[in-house]
Amino acid sequence: MLRGSDDAAGSTLWANNGSGAIVDRMVTRLGLTDTVRPPSIHPGYWGYTALSARDTVKIYRYLLDSAPAAIRDYVLGNLRQSTRCATDGYDQHFGIAGSFNRPWAVKQGWSGLSSGGCTATTATATNEPAGAVARTPAGAEAVDLARPALHTTGVVGAGDRSIVAVFTQHPGGTSYGKAHTDVGRLTRSLNVPGAPRPAGTWTGTWGSGVRVRTQATTASGTVTTLPAGVEVLAGCQKRGQQVSVPPYTDDWWAHLPQYGGYMTDIYLSVPENQVPGVPV
Repeated sequence: MLRGSDDAAGSTLWANNGSGAIVDRMVTRLGLTDTVRPPSIHPGYWGYTALSARDTVKIYRYLLDSAPAAIRDYVLGNLRQSTRCATDGYDQHFGIAGSFNRPWAVKQGWSGLSSGGCTATTATATNEPAGAVARTPAGAEAVDLARPALHTTGVVGAGDRSIVAVFTQHPGGTSYGKAHTDVGRLTRSLNVPGAPRPAGTWTGTWGSGVRVRTQATTASGTVTTLPAGVEVLAGCQKRGQQVSVPPYTDDWWAHLPQYGGYMTDIYLSVPENQVPGVPV
């Protein structure tokens, strides 16, 4: 659950440890003020537990400052191993994971969005929502369960220097690529002490089903498929196989350090064949 956001694991933990009583215990133990169990219309859906960015920061502070060392090391140790592809194949490396270099430990949340493209060795799904959504002070019944949610949380920097919690909701029908880009821009706009930022140029993309390859050729293996319209970080670029998408032809490929592979520059939203300012 900590590394791959495995819904089945979450459901097992929820059922075996008291369901909503888990939330009540943690509210008391950690002094949370914005957190309540799922609303009465969805009593068994752990993903609809209401919480806020403020309470999420309190949870990380508890882990860092108050929790027994064995618990802290177990939880954060697993969050440091967060996989790009969740157990159900969802691309969960948005926000913090894309905005800062390691070291970081992240736990993400989402609901109402389909990432597409990411692959995982196994795939499981349940009827439990995967993300938790922010609420108003009126309580769980006031949680907006309709709009897509995308949240990024974690600790960043050497010695877990900073805690980051960014909670967002988006208009109905928003694509994952658009939400991913917006959360990334918002996260990168924060002044986060000690957070190392990756070198490169953030660039928009166009097209759907655009593949990230192991090498600068369409014959090489596929690392992942980009969400439609997502913004990517180009670290460097080189000439490779010529690609034609009429009326465009381009033999430049950008290396995307966040994905560990190459994409043809033809699908980057730049006027030239190369990305301006990105080194060869």
